[in-house]
Amino acid sequence: MSITKIAEVANNVLDKFVQDKDLKEQLSHDLQKELISLDKAQISLNAEEAKNGNWFVSSWRPCIGYVCGFSLCTHYIILPIATWIAVVSGTDLQLEKLEFDFSQLTTILLSLLGMSSLRTAEKFRGVHNK
Repeated sequence: MSITKIAEVANNVLDKFVQDKDLKEQLSHDLQKELISLDKAQISLNAEEAKNGNWFVSSWRPCIGYVCGFSLCTHYIILPIATWIAVVSGTDLQLEKLEFDFSQLTTILLSLLGMSSLRTAEKFRGVHNK
């Protein structure tokens, strides 16, 4: 959720509960300043994580992507081919009985893809191009 969306929701709440127009504008302005400062803090944290020499600290996001990619590859490419080879060769490995909870994986994967697509959209719009 972007800062503007959060500010809109907060302004709607302020409209309902704060009657004084000047106070409402001051609270809205203070809220936007706080949200912007939080966003800047997150950006600086992300930059520090990326600069960190420790592989574990700087690579946890790509690592999650690799795990999701490996899991999808295993489930949709490797296991079907291995099952086909087992059937053709006459062995009974029963690989189809392996359970795969796709709901948890898709939650993580779609979150990552959603965030990366938002970042791509930001790059096209020129946001945070410093």
